[in-house]
Amino acid sequence: MKNILAVSALALSFAFANNVMAGPNLGGGFTGPAASNLKVTAAEAAKLSDDTPVILTGKIEQSLGDEKYMFRDASGTIIVEIDNDDWRGVTVGPNDTVELQGEVDTDMFQPSKVDVDVVTKK
Repeated sequence: MKNILAVSALALSFAFANNVMAGPNLGGGFTGPAASNLKVTAAEAAKLSDDTPVILTGKIEQSLGDEKYMFRDASGTIIVEIDNDDWRGVTVGPNDTVELQGEVDTDMFQPSKVDVDVVTKK
């Protein structure tokens, strides 16, 4: 009987230690609002530094080929790059308003663009 209690106590100790080390949330994340300063215009995004996270709201006017698109909002245009797998089933046309979440991509001697991670139809 003492052996059974000792083994049970030991098993509970390991289970508790594993739970504490792994943490209580194994795959969750933040679901609240994004920082408001991430929402920028196309003109503002074009002036930001490389890898700055941004959220754009406007319209995708046309495909430029090679996963690049012309995005327009009230401030002007900027090229956005949306990998095929980042569409995640969302279909949009030139008259649809979209929210694009991504980061600024700057290259020497070329205009800045936005590398999009998430496309949401509004």
